[in-house]
Amino acid sequence: MKLHELSPAPGSKKVAKRVGRGHGSGHGKTAGRGHKGQKARSGGGVRIGFEGGQMPLHRRIPKRGFNNIFAKRYAVVNVADLDIFDNDTVVDTELLKQTGLVKKVYDGVKILGDGELTKKLTVKAAAFSASALQKIEAAGGKAEVN
Repeated sequence: MKLHELSPAPGSKKVAKRVGRGHGSGHGKTAGRGHKGQKARSGGGVRIGFEGGQMPLHRRIPKRGFNNIFAKRYAVVNVADLDIFDNDTVVDTELLKQTGLVKKVYDGVKILGDGELTKKLTVKAAAFSASALQKIEAAGGKAEVN
C-alpha cells in the first residue's frame, strides 16, 4: 500500500450542502429557511431552553439542597494503602502523588481508617479520621496535621 493509494472508507465523507447558491441547486433563494419569521433572519432564533414564553422547565422545577461554598474537598487515602511503605518512612502529599495513591490533591489529603496498618510511619496530611489516628499510633507511628 502506498500513500497515494489511501482513500477514506466509502460513505464516510459527505459533500456539504451548499445553500443560497441559486435556485437550480434546490437550496437557493431562502436557503432552506422558509419565508420571513424569526428563524429566517440572520442571528435569529431562540435561546437554549426557550419554550415560546411558557415558563421553561429549568424554572418550573423546584430548587433542592444546599451547596456549601466553604466545604473542604479532600483526596482520601485509607491506612491499608499506606502499608506499602517501609518502616520509618515520612509519608506526605508529594510521596502519595508519586506512588499514585493520590491523583489530585484538592484541598489536601485526608487519611481514613479502613484496613490495617502494620508499619511504623510518620504520616503528614491535612486531616485524619479518629480511627486512622488510632491505627497509626497503635502501629507505633506518628500522625502530623499540616
